This record gives sequence, structure tokens and C-alpha cells, in this order.
Amino acid sequence: MTDALFPGPFALPDLAALGLTLSLWLGVGWLIENPPAWRVSVSKLMERYRHDWMAEFVTRQPCIFDATMIDSLRQGTAFFASASMIAIGGGIALIGNPAMLGALTHDLSLTSDPAGLQLRVALVVAFLANALLKFIWAHRLFGYCSILMAAVPNDPNHPEAHHRATQAADINITGAKSFHRGLRSIYFALGALGWLLGPWGLTVGALVISAILIRRDFGSTSRQVMLRRLP
Repeated sequence: MTDALFPGPFALPDLAALGLTLSLWLGVGWLIENPPAWRVSVSKLMERYRHDWMAEFVTRQPCIFDATMIDSLRQGTAFFASASMIAIGGGIALIGNPAMLGALTHDLSLTSDPAGLQLRVALVVAFLANALLKFIWAHRLFGYCSILMAAVPNDPNHPEAHHRATQAADINITGAKSFHRGLRSIYFALGALGWLLGPWGLTVGALVISAILIRRDFGSTSRQVMLRRLP
């Protein structure tokens, strides 16, 4: 009955698992970026520290440390962007080689339909492509941040000093948000590999990844450290 209603490589369980995965991807991201007031996420806590960083930057001389920090952030985004491009290339090569997919299907008994396996791999590639776009944009935003930091007057008492530092902090936060979205896409790309085992594999993979992300933003040791107050 299910196969008659949903012909082709996907049946109702596959579509349900796909819908759940996409819903969790969007929902977890929204929850992390818009946490409840009684349980602030690590991402929101880091926004405060980024504002504090730029407030200190105004009076810090010399600013070599700050320049090194921005360069480190840009290197991190460049690394993940390069890794995403390599992974995307491997996924596209796999999708474009039906013979290899057929052999993989036969050896691992994943599915009797190579076209279904191609579409399952395409979901992983789609998550990786989204991650790549987020990392590229984050890299550019951190570059904007460095320019805004360079535009901060050397005199802390200058009327534009703290205003431009705040602008730099806001751009820094926007870049970090894009970077974190890219990381979440990579996480869900790993979870999407479970679809190769069937719809239940995709469901379990999405739920496990969601649990990991929520724990790291709302229940990790690093969060406790950031909330620690002076004795």
C-alpha cells in the first residue's frame, strides 16, 4: 500500500524521516540562537564575551593580540570551508558513478535501488553545501570585522571609538552565528549518513545529533565555566 502511494526509491517512512531531520535541523538551530531566558545557550553567552572583547580592545595597546585572534577565526573558517569542498567533491563523485554505487549497494545490502542510494547521498551533499556557504560568509564577515577594528581611533576618548568597537562586535557576532550554522550542517550531514541504512537509520542519526548539539549548548561543562561568577 505504501509503495503504491509513494512510488520510486522513497516510501512513506523515508519521507517521514526526511521531514523529521529537516525539522530538527531548523528547530535546534532556532532554539540555540533564541534560547529561553532561564536557560541561555553557549552561543548567546559567547555573544556577551565578544562585546566585552571589543570593549577591551578600545583601550588595549598594542592591539597585536586582537589582530591574532581575528586571524585565528578566519583560519578556522577557511579550514572548514576547504574540508567541506573536499567532502562535497567526494559525494558528487559517488553520486555520478552508478557502477560504484551499484557495487556498494550489493556489498553492503543497503538498498536494491541505486537511484535511492544516490538521493540519500545527495542529502549529505546538500548539508555540506549549506555548510560551505555559511563558512564562506563567516570568513568574509570576520574580514569585515578586522576592517572595522582597524577603523577604531587610537584615542579611547574619541567619540567614535566605542561606537565603532560596538559595530565590530556586532559583525563579529554575525560571523560567529554563520560559522555555527555551518558546523550544525556538518553535524547533520554526519547524521544523514544513517539514511544509507534506511529510514530508521536517518531518524536515529538526526535524533542523536540533535541531542549532542543541545547538550553542548545547554548542558556542557564549558557553559558552566562561562557562567561561573567571582567567589
